[in-house]
Amino acid sequence: MGETNHHTNGTDTTSLNRQTLHDKIAIVSGSCSGIGAGIARELSSRGAHVVINYPYSHLLHVANKVLHSLATPGIGVEADLSTVDGPGKLIDETIQAYGRIDILVNNAGLAVNLPFAQQTHEHWDRLVNLNGRGTFFLTQAALPHLPKNGGGRIVNVVSTSARDPPVGQSIYAGTKGMIDSLTKCWAKELPGRYGCTVNAVSPGATRTEGFADAGPEAMIHLQPHIDATPVAPRLGEVDEVAFAVGFLCEERARWVNGTHLFVTGGLTIG
Repeated sequence: MGETNHHTNGTDTTSLNRQTLHDKIAIVSGSCSGIGAGIARELSSRGAHVVINYPYSHLLHVANKVLHSLATPGIGVEADLSTVDGPGKLIDETIQAYGRIDILVNNAGLAVNLPFAQQTHEHWDRLVNLNGRGTFFLTQAALPHLPKNGGGRIVNVVSTSARDPPVGQSIYAGTKGMIDSLTKCWAKELPGRYGCTVNAVSPGATRTEGFADAGPEAMIHLQPHIDATPVAPRLGEVDEVAFAVGFLCEERARWVNGTHLFVTGGLTIG
């Protein structure tokens, strides 16, 4: 379903030089929009074949738009990672198509911006099951399919909310804190057995569809932080986050493990 850019005439050396992930197989969870779609495009631009994940059938047309924007052919897989069976379904369909997994980017996640007293059991279940449990079991299911000779990459998309949460993000910040801790644990445990690295990227406030949906009350709390960003008083862009993820997936990033990159314009330092 994706479109392919062919560089066979030997003249486009700039494009050829960018194919540093040529023929790698990459899963990006939650990748039919926002940061996930940006990460998919970044990895594809480096030569990877990307699995676009979307949770519900009515989002197929959105996923197809992302697929057709990729530089290399990819596939779309419908899998709701908040369900018990979703993570295994995403892995199984990837293996059926490609036979292996080189890169796993755990990006799928939901946020709720409400006063603590208004957050409910339903909010808890939705966020914990997707952000926490989904990431845990998707990673677990992927491990046997990483390259046997090493070189696999696991990148967890966390959030600055894990360490510096704004008001109204109790459950979201808690789930992202879980992924922050899992990254540290997995970075110690998994490389020796599975030959992979495990790292995290935390975006700050980033210009996405989801951010636009946060609402005016959330912006009241977030705007002072945005204005205080050292590099510039603005939102981050999706391609800036995607570039950081792409770097961690490179072969030359093989000695980077257990690192947490904050893509915030310097708002989160130390």
